[in-house]
Amino acid sequence: MLEEKLEQDIKTALLAGDKQTATTLRGLKSALLYVKVAEGKRDSGLTDDEVITVLSKEAKKRQESADLYRQGGDEARAEAELNEKKLIENYLPAQLSEAEVAAAIDEIIASTGATDMKAMGQVIGATKVKLGATADGAIIARLVKEKLGGN
Repeated sequence: MLEEKLEQDIKTALLAGDKQTATTLRGLKSALLYVKVAEGKRDSGLTDDEVITVLSKEAKKRQESADLYRQGGDEARAEAELNEKKLIENYLPAQLSEAEVAAAIDEIIASTGATDMKAMGQVIGATKVKLGATADGAIIARLVKEKLGGN
């Protein structure tokens, strides 16, 4: 289970004296606990899919922070955020390439018969269901928009 792996990795980082990794992983553990409490699952725990959803959001937050730090000219903090993002990504499924996402979108467009922007939401939804956490929602939305002629 992913949550147990995270817990074990925290212990390993602490024993190795890797304070940066331990701090980042503790932050992830805290984010997971927050979701468990909010959803009333503190005793039962989260499924791996739910854990992946939380970790994906945390990785996205790190990317957004890094982008803002870069805009503000603080390269050191941007790099720190990106290092945390890389650590989080170790717990996430591998991301599909844009070509693989585009191929999946083509299949969904063909199966739904979507021809214009009116079907954009339907195609995006079906793509997210099919690909799950293996594709970034922003990439899916951009590719669907391009394919349905909403440039």
